[in-house]
Amino acid sequence: MTLTRDHVQKVVDVYLAAWRTQDPDLIVTIFTEGAVYHERVLREPIPDRAAIREYWRTKVAESQGNIDCRMLALYVDGETGIVEWEAEFDDLRQRVRKRMKEVAILEFDGKLISSLREYWASDVVG
Repeated sequence: MTLTRDHVQKVVDVYLAAWRTQDPDLIVTIFTEGAVYHERVLREPIPDRAAIREYWRTKVAESQGNIDCRMLALYVDGETGIVEWEAEFDDLRQRVRKRMKEVAILEFDGKLISSLREYWASDVVG
């Protein structure tokens, strides 16, 4: 399969929908079974789809609320998608509202993500 901009857009739409709805079952539908997820690239990656689901359950579903996110830019190079997005959410553990900007590098194996690397920064807002 040749990776297209349209396909990456659809996958990112699922990613952002899973984030907004805090749905760990939905997020894993876009990853291969053996996918790796680098939430912080200088740390060890989250190693597979089951671990990605657990990460989303604890980090997103239990720790964030009132999530608003949108894609800003999308690029495709071979079997890699590069996406920039912006989000605001309530950090329930820290009890603050945060704004985040992120660039994610998505490597695909067929129609699914086999590797995701996030580079992001966030600040407290309001």
